[in-house]
Amino acid sequence: MPNIKSVKKDVIKSRKNHLRNISAKSAMKTFIKKAKTAVDAPTVATAETAEAVRLACKAIDKTAERGIIHRNQASRRKSRLMKKAHQATLAVTA
Repeated sequence: MPNIKSVKKDVIKSRKNHLRNISAKSAMKTFIKKAKTAVDAPTVATAETAEAVRLACKAIDKTAERGIIHRNQASRRKSRLMKKAHQATLAVTA
C-alpha cells in the first residue's frame, strides 16, 4: 500500500473502477449469450430473437462508449452476432 495520500485515493478509485468494469463486461457477455441462445434455438420466435440481438448490441455499444472495451472489439462482437442471426434467419426461411 502506498504512503502518499493522493496515491492511496487513486488506488481505491482504481479498484472501484475495476469492479465496475468487470460488472459491465459480465452484463454485456450475458446479453450476448442470451442472444446466441435465442438465435440457436429453433423454437424461439423471430421477434424474440431480434429483440435479444438488439439488447445485446445495445449492451455492447454502451460498454464501448464507456471505454471498457475498444470500439473495434465492440464492432467485431456485433458483427459476429449479426452474422449468426442472419444465417439463422436464412436457415429458417429456406
